[in-house]
Amino acid sequence: MRFPGILPAVTTPFDADDRIDVAALHSNLEALLEAGVHGFVACGTMGEAGSMTAEERRTVIATVAEAAAGRVPVIAGVSSGSAQASLAYAADAAAAGADAIMCLPPLGYRADDDEVVAFFAAVASCGLPLMVYNNPEASGVDMRAGLIARICEEVEGVAAIKECSGDARRIPALLHAGIDAEVLVGGDDWALEGFSAGATGWVTGVGVVAPRETVELYDRIQAGDLDGARAVYRRILPIARFDMTPKLVQYFKAGQDAVGFAGGATRPPRLPLTAAEQAALQDALAVLRGVAA
Repeated sequence: MRFPGILPAVTTPFDADDRIDVAALHSNLEALLEAGVHGFVACGTMGEAGSMTAEERRTVIATVAEAAAGRVPVIAGVSSGSAQASLAYAADAAAAGADAIMCLPPLGYRADDDEVVAFFAAVASCGLPLMVYNNPEASGVDMRAGLIARICEEVEGVAAIKECSGDARRIPALLHAGIDAEVLVGGDDWALEGFSAGATGWVTGVGVVAPRETVELYDRIQAGDLDGARAVYRRILPIARFDMTPKLVQYFKAGQDAVGFAGGATRPPRLPLTAAEQAALQDALAVLRGVAA
């Protein structure tokens, strides 16, 4: 399975009673599909998976799979502190209609290389294609090219690498390591650099706020229109920079509300944006809309 193009990491809207708002989620997904996105990632950091029960995760993935209806792949986040828990999430995701899974190294423990490989081998035994997710800030483990190459060699079923270290040099390092897996950009404020280095897809947070712009960026890159891609990227960048911050979910949910999607509240421990943070978001949205330099 391949994952080229724009893959929004979808948010999870909650209703006034803090339940998953299935109708709002479905509406968001339909609008993203209409904008031309190429897949969905559900129950990741952007989806607030860490604050959801297993049943809520199943509800989200089933809703995303229903909306996708086979038109685009659905990747389910299954990151946890143990292979056993991740396998349980993977089984639920498969039953709910997911096409693949995405997983960080084991959370809450700085595993060494042997432990990381063993963890992913166990998770991959679920049978779904596996997207290995490198995000040192989130997991505490930095999987460099050599370790990822080893994972791809020793673990059957690795289909893609989501590279979110923030260092665009990691993309060619992975490609030059000769891995037989797709390499995807995992951070929003280096997407153009990542694509230019050889990434084939982008798992994006800003894509839930600006899906048409992210798709246009991808299309222009595919067409070799670098000047056009740069122009789109300049509009995206101010809001994309919120992706590599602890409050990315709050920023992008508030951004969704501002542009007509259903973002809404986040669950604790996340608190609403401060007045200064709201002002920074509005400045970034103004650039996105083309009304500010």
